[in-house]
Amino acid sequence: MTSKKNNVRETAMDLLTTIEKNHSYSNLLLNTTIEKNELSPKDVGLLTELTYGTLQRKMALDYYLKPFVKDNKKLADWIHHLLRMTLYQMVYLDKIPDRAAIFEAVEIAKKRGHKGIASLVNGVLRSIQREGIPALSEVADPIERLSLETSHPLWLVNRWVNQFGYDKTKEMCEINLTAPMQTARVNLTKISRDECVSLLEEDGFQIEKSPIIPEAIRSLKGNLASTIAFKYGMFTIQDESSMLATYALGASEGEYVLDACAAPGGKSTHIAEKLNNTGEVISVDLHQHKVKLINDNARRLGLSNIKTNVSDSRHIQEKFNNESFHRILLDAPCSGLGVMRRKPDMKYTKTEKDLERLSTIQQNLLTSVAPLLKKGGILVYSTCTVDREENENTVKTFLENNPEFEGDLSFKDRMPEAVQPLITGFDLQIFPQDFGSDGFYIAVLRKAEAPRR
Repeated sequence: MTSKKNNVRETAMDLLTTIEKNHSYSNLLLNTTIEKNELSPKDVGLLTELTYGTLQRKMALDYYLKPFVKDNKKLADWIHHLLRMTLYQMVYLDKIPDRAAIFEAVEIAKKRGHKGIASLVNGVLRSIQREGIPALSEVADPIERLSLETSHPLWLVNRWVNQFGYDKTKEMCEINLTAPMQTARVNLTKISRDECVSLLEEDGFQIEKSPIIPEAIRSLKGNLASTIAFKYGMFTIQDESSMLATYALGASEGEYVLDACAAPGGKSTHIAEKLNNTGEVISVDLHQHKVKLINDNARRLGLSNIKTNVSDSRHIQEKFNNESFHRILLDAPCSGLGVMRRKPDMKYTKTEKDLERLSTIQQNLLTSVAPLLKKGGILVYSTCTVDREENENTVKTFLENNPEFEGDLSFKDRMPEAVQPLITGFDLQIFPQDFGSDGFYIAVLRKAEAPRR
């Protein structure tokens, strides 16, 4: 075995330890590690697989390890992660022989610990190889079994089953164990989708046109953010579900639009492109460094109709007059339960109390931005989560407290054809299994026109 491969596994183990200890975001930490170590594409693939795979399957791996690890509370954290990561290779990765995975684990244990730890790691893994892992079918309760099989916390599986039923929950939990596809939105103010596809294919990328969004593409192979086309603003990396918020908003050329929680600017730039560089998009975010991202994106895409503002949208009435905007997008802070495939660590850190706390913030934001909308204007509320407390219930409470607003049933006509069958009212819950995109919620509200005189 090469020391290089050993380094990749050791790096993955360190990443897993840091993510759990510091509650770091796995996607950010992984990207930083890849850039810092200048890894080859092959090593990047293995590091990503080991890190995300072990995180995604953590609860199942712990269930399999439990009969073989005595006094596990006495073991250092890195040993837990080493055992999990190695077992992940043995159970879920066909291309890596068990003997190779075990050998690498023992070498890391020798380097990081002492002879006794290396012996313990070898003993546990050889026992598993010899005896096999315990069967999850022995778990009698179907919800508990689904929780362990798919490594989703029991409280969350219970909650989803109560809200959406067992079958839909099972589909969602299973797709959350798969890698997300990289998608991008072509900047139609600069280039057509067909031209962009040809450009990327000439560079060796495998590109598929999105069957959902007319200006979107999917990358089957290769990182689109590393291309010259990206650098020159031909497209933006964005999930297809997220693109639907701009369709729901339906801004027309020359309009004045507020994006109230805008960073990093994917939706702001999409709105600006739909306005064809006319009108104005006011993009607000709480943090200066995040607002810089919006400005950077607008500059790269050649969009001059975006103005940014560092502000807390809960106090936005201090910055703008009432009835200033034709349309408002509130893509609210949320639990992010719809993006677990991108951030698999989040399912172990969220709690039900987090969801209740976020619902209060969402209510406050809606109440704050509502007076800024012109009569007859459109307010879109969106989240990247799958939960009724943060979605339908938040909107229901807002409508009860703001009788001048009503659901906009006509928004279905503005949406891409592929999505229309999912729409039955004035809102839309997209599940990750619907299109292979992120879980996402959109509600479209209209402010009543001025009374006739």
